[in-house]
Amino acid sequence: MREAICIHIGQAGCQVGNACWELFCLEHGIQPDGSMPSDKSIGVEDDAFNTFFSETGAGKHVPRSIFLDLEPTVVDEVRTGTYRQLFNPEQLVSGKEDAANNYARGHRRG
Repeated sequence: MREAICIHIGQAGCQVGNACWELFCLEHGIQPDGSMPSDKSIGVEDDAFNTFFSETGAGKHVPRSIFLDLEPTVVDEVRTGTYRQLFNPEQLVSGKEDAANNYARGHRRG
């Protein structure tokens, strides 16, 4: 089986990533808290979601992803949004302020 890791960087990357994970969950029947209804029978051919999700010992499905931004606002939207229980908090990385489109400022903060 192949596994993919999605890396979402910056404001646009994090916003698109948040929308993508919502879509992945809807497509594969995964609830916003990472659980999958127990009445859904999963066959061998229907385990494509394992490419993007890892399953914990408790049966929760966690995305294989990282959200990264120097400015915390967009990552905080993921932390407090509908799918907040889906993500491991260690996968949501943000700084204290943005680089204001200045490479040197971002390089110093990174």
